[in-house]
Amino acid sequence: MTLHAIRALLLRDLRLVWRRRGDAFQPVLFALLVVVLFALASDNNPQRQAAIAAAVVWVAALLSGLLALDTLFRADAEDGSLEQWVLSPTPLSFLVAARVLSHWLTTALPVIVAAPFLGELLHLPRESLGPLMISLLLGTPLLSLLGAVVAALTVGLRRAGILLSVLALPLYIPVLVFGAGSVSAAAQGFDPVGAWLWLAAGLIASCILAPWAAASAIRLGIR
Repeated sequence: MTLHAIRALLLRDLRLVWRRRGDAFQPVLFALLVVVLFALASDNNPQRQAAIAAAVVWVAALLSGLLALDTLFRADAEDGSLEQWVLSPTPLSFLVAARVLSHWLTTALPVIVAAPFLGELLHLPRESLGPLMISLLLGTPLLSLLGAVVAALTVGLRRAGILLSVLALPLYIPVLVFGAGSVSAAAQGFDPVGAWLWLAAGLIASCILAPWAAASAIRLGIR
């Protein structure tokens, strides 16, 4: 029963995104815009652009996920679906985890797929592409999980855009530091595994704690 409910929610979210294909491309287009603006604002020195390429791609991925964070539970709260989640026999934390997975699939994963092209715009060295992809695969799910907790805390507010960003960014900064830092360390000849292990540890801890924390915040927010 639980697996069926999670699967149904995940498929529903993906179908809604597929019907709104224009919205589905927004994260990638926004990330592309961020990278292009950085490229235009910096000088035309390929070496300098290559030095910041990984950090710029990471910032683009972070901001793309943050852009869609307010909609994570907002529509369900407005149409009453969130109350049905609470009354459902399926544990609320499992439903939250399914929504976070759909959020990552529709916002972060397209940016990760486009990361080689985004890095190419900033002359990212080919040897740095592998560390960048690993750090994104470890870090972006962590961003979605942390963002879900913040989105759940503000779900009861009518307009939480600025507040949501203010609350989420301090949690995102360590992920950004370890993610972009691991690529920089690899480019300088250092071992990036330590940063990846920190990201993996944070991801495991968040997979366990974040859905439960978000579920508790949702219960408080809809009372």
